[in-house]
Amino acid sequence: MLKLYGFPVSNYYNVVKAALLEKGMAFEEVQTQASGAPEYLAISPMGKVPCLETPQGAFSESQVMLDYLEEAQPEPRLYPADAFARAKVRELLRVLELYLELPARRLYPEAFFGGSVSEQTKAEVRPALEKGVAALGRLARFSPYIAGDSYTAADIAAAIHLPLVRDVGKRIYGEELLAPLPGLRDYLQRIRERPALQRVFADYKASLESFMQSRRQSG
Repeated sequence: MLKLYGFPVSNYYNVVKAALLEKGMAFEEVQTQASGAPEYLAISPMGKVPCLETPQGAFSESQVMLDYLEEAQPEPRLYPADAFARAKVRELLRVLELYLELPARRLYPEAFFGGSVSEQTKAEVRPALEKGVAALGRLARFSPYIAGDSYTAADIAAAIHLPLVRDVGKRIYGEELLAPLPGLRDYLQRIRERPALQRVFADYKASLESFMQSRRQSG
C-alpha cells in the first residue's frame, strides 16, 4: 500500500491526498512534519513533506507525486491525454505554486500563525503576487474547470492554494488580490463540492486547532 507522509494542515500534502482520493487509490496516512532525522531523510532527502512511499521506494516533491499517480493509475485521469493539453495543465500547476503560493508563503507567519513579517517583505511580496495573478488570469478558464472542460490536477492545486493566497491578501493588505480573476469565487465553490476535496478540507479543519496549539507551544 502507498504511504503518504505529512500532516493535514500542509497544503502540498493535501494536494497529493486529494489526487489519491480522486483516483480511489488505497493509501495510508503517516502523520509527520518536516524533519531532519536520518530515518526521514532516507526517504525525503530534503526532509520535506509530503513524501510518498511506494512498494518500490519513496520520493518527495508533490509535482513528482502527481505525475507518478497518473502513470501508476491512469484512470480516472487527472491530466489530459493530449500532450499539449497535458503540458498546459503542468504550466498551470507551476504558476499556482511558483508565482502565487510560494510568494504568499513568505507572509504566512503573520497571516495565519500570529507572527509578524517586515514591511519590506510585504512590499516585496505584493507586486510578485499581482504579477502571478495576472499570469494565472491569462491561462485559467474556470469554464467549468481551470484548464477547460475536464477536471485535472490543476483544479486540485487551485482549490487548495488559492484560498490561502486570497486570505493572505485580505489579512496583510486588506484587499482581495484575486479580484481580477472573473468567475473564481463560483468556480472554487463548485469544485469544493467534490467528495475528495470535501474529505481533505474536513480533515484539515479537524487538525487545525491542534496544529495551531503545537505552534504556539513551540513558539
